Amino acid sequence: MEGMASNRSGNPARRSQTAGTSSGRATWRDWVAAARPRTLGMAIAPVALGSAAAFNAEGFHLGIALACLVLALCMQIGVNFANDYSDGVKGTDAVRVGPGRLVGAGKAAPRVVRNVAIGFLAAGALAGIAVVLISGRWWLLLVGAVCIVAAWTYTGGKRPYGYFALGELMSFLFFGPVAVLGTTYAIIGRITEDALALSVAIGCFSAALMLTNNLRDIDTDRAAGKRSLPTLIGRRASKALYALLMLVPFGILWVFSYALAYGFAVFAVLLLAGPAIVIVLLARNARDLTTALGLTGISALLYGVGLAVAIWGGPAGFVGA
Repeated sequence: MEGMASNRSGNPARRSQTAGTSSGRATWRDWVAAARPRTLGMAIAPVALGSAAAFNAEGFHLGIALACLVLALCMQIGVNFANDYSDGVKGTDAVRVGPGRLVGAGKAAPRVVRNVAIGFLAAGALAGIAVVLISGRWWLLLVGAVCIVAAWTYTGGKRPYGYFALGELMSFLFFGPVAVLGTTYAIIGRITEDALALSVAIGCFSAALMLTNNLRDIDTDRAAGKRSLPTLIGRRASKALYALLMLVPFGILWVFSYALAYGFAVFAVLLLAGPAIVIVLLARNARDLTTALGLTGISALLYGVGLAVAIWGGPAGFVGA
C-alpha cells in the first residue's frame, strides 16, 4: 500500500517493475502477519450480522452461514496476499511506515506470494459454490465472480482501483452491503430492511479501517504516485471523515437497541472505538495510526458479533426466551 521510488509519477500500475530478489527468509510469523489478522474481523462481522438478520426474519441455515464465513475469510486473506504481491512487484512497498510485507521486503518470492493469494481466492470460490449448491440461488455465482475480480484489482492489474482513491468506497460496498445482504439473501432468499441498515453500519467500519491504513501511508503513497483518498483530500478532512464513519454505526445501533434486550450493551464497543477516534484525530506519526488501525478492526468485530448476538437474543433475551 505504501512505498517510494525515485523518478516516479502518475499511476504505478502502468509501470513495469521488477521485484527485488527474494532472500527466502520469511518465517511462519511473517506469513501470518502478511495475512493481516487485524483485518479478519471485517470478514467475520458482516456474516454474523447477515446471519442474524436472516434469523430475525425467521430463517436460518447453519451450513450456508458457515460457508459464507469461510468465503469471507478466504477472500479477505486472499486480497491481503494479492495486495502484498501487487504492491511489491510495483515497488510501492519498497519503503514502509507500517508492518513489513513479504514481497516488498524481499522475504518471499513474488510468484510464491501470488500463488498463495490465488489459493485463498480459489478456496473462497469453492466456498461460494457450496453456498450456491446448498441455497440453489445460482445467480450468486455472478456476485462471487465480481468479488474475486474486485479482490485482485484492488492493487493488481493495469488500473487498480486502490490507486484511484476508490479503496474506501469499495471496502464499504464489499464488506458492507455485498457481504451482509449476500449472506441474508443466501439464507432466506430475500433482503430485509434490518439487513440493509446493518450492512451500512459494518460497511462504515470497513471504510474507516481502509481510511486509517491509507492515512498512515499518505506520505509514502504520495511519493509512489498512488492516489489514495487521503492524498486527495488531505489529513484534516480524512481524520474528520474517519470520525464520522466510526460514529454512524452507533447511530444505527441506537435505533436497534430499543427493540433488543442486549442492544445497549453493544455500546460498550465505544470504549475501543472512542479512543480510536481520538488517536486518529490527534495522530502525529505512523505508530499512532497503526494503533488506531488495530482498535478499529477490533471495534468492528465486537460491534458485528455483539449486535448479532443481541439480535439473536431478541426483545426478551436468552433468559426470557
